[in-house]
Amino acid sequence: MANLLLRDVKKAYGNLEILHGIDLDIKSGEFIVFVGPSGCGKSTLLRTIAGLEDITGGELQIDGDVVNDVPPSKRGIAMVFQSYALYPHMTVYDNMAFGMKIAKASKAEIDERVKQAAEILQLTKYLDRLPKALSGGQRQRVAIGRAICRNPKVFLFDEPLSNLDAALRVATRIEIAKLKEQMANTTMIYVTHDQVEAMTLADRIVVLKDGYVEQVGSPMELYRHPGNLFVAQFIGSPSMNIVPATIERAGGPTAVRLADGTVAHVPTQTPDSAAGTQASFGVRPEDLRVATDADGSVLFEGRIDYIEQLGEVQLLYVDLGREGEPLVAKLPGNVEIKRGSTVRLTADAGDLHIFDSDGRSFARERLASAA
Repeated sequence: MANLLLRDVKKAYGNLEILHGIDLDIKSGEFIVFVGPSGCGKSTLLRTIAGLEDITGGELQIDGDVVNDVPPSKRGIAMVFQSYALYPHMTVYDNMAFGMKIAKASKAEIDERVKQAAEILQLTKYLDRLPKALSGGQRQRVAIGRAICRNPKVFLFDEPLSNLDAALRVATRIEIAKLKEQMANTTMIYVTHDQVEAMTLADRIVVLKDGYVEQVGSPMELYRHPGNLFVAQFIGSPSMNIVPATIERAGGPTAVRLADGTVAHVPTQTPDSAAGTQASFGVRPEDLRVATDADGSVLFEGRIDYIEQLGEVQLLYVDLGREGEPLVAKLPGNVEIKRGSTVRLTADAGDLHIFDSDGRSFARERLASAA
């Protein structure tokens, strides 16, 4: 078990600063996921925690000890890389045991830990095989098993599934989720650009952009209550629809007027000074539905420009007659609707979002389940 504390952690290469004062408090036993677009600094942050990159400024603590200058081998950390990095001439058993042999552990201890890790990862029947006789997913599990055998305080995963095909990615993601449950007292930090991995695995997600932390929270907190426009559009697939608006009446609920004159009422408290200011109005594709007479209000009306039929669901790309991206609605696959027809869409007030002119979210009423 290990607590990690990052205070104003910075990383620079010469005059180029990559991490700009990261502050994080990671509790023992948590599964934390770093997520963000390419170049946001998530892998660099992971490597500074591992000790593979020097920290330029700030402080990193593991269980209360400052480890800025402690070498990687002394930090009690095991890392699983994107590449399996297995020794091709060694069996699965020997690959998993290699780190312990270097550490001069006893044969009995090595055998116990390897067999225990193999059982957790369902690799027992493959212990005598060479890596070339394994699938990509099995090789990645061997790499994870090698890390487990070291019995570390902290596991670090650097995009471990990105080299796998879609089916293997799903299967291995499930294996990692099971591993998380079986090793509940071990702190795990996982880097990915795949928000599905982040949403399904994380206790908390750290969203990074350009070397800054944009928001930290549980998957559903970030999904339901994004702190800004970047998080709102990064978390969720397809991205949240964002359209320009004007705050017509501040206070709570807040009334916003869209470009076509439609007024929407959002259960959000805004300051009096916000009245008359420009804002961004957001709604997720999956929260939209075809409006009926019973709804009483229509948020959007436009021509269906394109339909992606995915079976269970269909994605409607709706032309609202404005510049920019079309509106996207995610509807059940059995809804009868045709390309080129006009559709009227609405959503529940509790699913609407408002962002100020700087892209910051006006806090909505929180649901108890969003914690």
